[in-house]
Amino acid sequence: MRVLLTSFAHRTHFQGLVPLAWALHTAGHDVRVASQPELTDVVVGAGLTSVPLGSDHRLFDISPEAAAQVHRYTTDLDFARRGPELRSWEFLHGIEEATSRFVFPVVNNDSFVDELVEFAMDWRPDLVLWEPFTFAGAVAAKACGAAHARLLWGSDLTGYFRSRSQDLRGQRPADDRPDPLGGWLTEVAGRFGLDYSEDLAVGQWSVDQLPESFRLETGLESVHTRTLPYNGSSVVPQWLRTSDGVRRVCFTGGYSALGITSNPQEFLRTLATLARFDGEIVVTRSGLDPASVPDNVRLVDFVPMNILLPGCAAVIHHGGAGSWATALHHGVPQISVAHEWDCVLRGQRTAELGAGVFLRPDEVDADTLWQALATVVEDRSHAENAEKLRQEALAAPTPAEVVPVLEALAHQHRADR
Repeated sequence: MRVLLTSFAHRTHFQGLVPLAWALHTAGHDVRVASQPELTDVVVGAGLTSVPLGSDHRLFDISPEAAAQVHRYTTDLDFARRGPELRSWEFLHGIEEATSRFVFPVVNNDSFVDELVEFAMDWRPDLVLWEPFTFAGAVAAKACGAAHARLLWGSDLTGYFRSRSQDLRGQRPADDRPDPLGGWLTEVAGRFGLDYSEDLAVGQWSVDQLPESFRLETGLESVHTRTLPYNGSSVVPQWLRTSDGVRRVCFTGGYSALGITSNPQEFLRTLATLARFDGEIVVTRSGLDPASVPDNVRLVDFVPMNILLPGCAAVIHHGGAGSWATALHHGVPQISVAHEWDCVLRGQRTAELGAGVFLRPDEVDADTLWQALATVVEDRSHAENAEKLRQEALAAPTPAEVVPVLEALAHQHRADR
């Protein structure tokens, strides 16, 4: 088959697609990755064939007012505390309105959509796999008659919210059923003479890489595969080339998301507190003087998580899908300090299953972070439960094992042409 993967230019979102792309390639399929030019080097660095199209998106240049509106609906998605609100029509319509105005049209900018459709019409892929915010992939697939599916890198909040909003929309009066996402996709598809259908929003099916314990019930058709962490092209550093027996903790992520001020002195106080740990604290942060941190704190600009984490007693992170999946894969207890998108959902669920601690950013300071770390490393149940989650993840089919399933689904859904 010819398989086209599409992702807007976002490194970590794309990295979640790479293992399945490799599996399709090694199964003999012709695989190409379409994105905006900014992602080209990242795609090539993953050993895949890049098709740069359109102009780079400007998601991070939207107005403060637009950013505030998006932030209102995409942070603190705490179902344990806000469940009824997050399932209400008011919230669901609000998040669709905000993302369909200020996010999706930006990352799927007109030049990218136009050139992606043009490329798909010429290359004629059999299957299009699209990152769940990259709706341009669904439009291109429909234009050329290819089968298409969403390739999820995290919890399927988009599918969950869409399914719920569609149910509630159908219960409203016929003259009061606003559909911001469907309306935007209708306009995009209409530029190419296509009619809207719901698969443009949710795919003909989805590829879900999360273990069953973390999946959301969406009612959508899905294929399940194992999450295999890919952290980007990297080199093993000298200090990790041999098993030295050092007990380590990894401290990584967006430190503002972790509730820690950018003030260097406050950050140094946090490191001094964490340095009570009997072992080494590996901190991925640049710009600090190594002489200013305790002797058992190692500062690095970057370290491949899949190399570091197998030797770690715990990891402290901001809930990102890559860090979370890598820790899950290696059975490492997690301290997740999260507030964005599905990071809250995965962090809370990991804690509920006894494999770590979840903290909200407004709860975090040096002392609470130390208490969480001490709890995770001293109570062996966290490591034992993290290993149980690792075994659950490993029980899922590998990407290579789901390739025949994707081949059959592509044949089933591909339009006659």
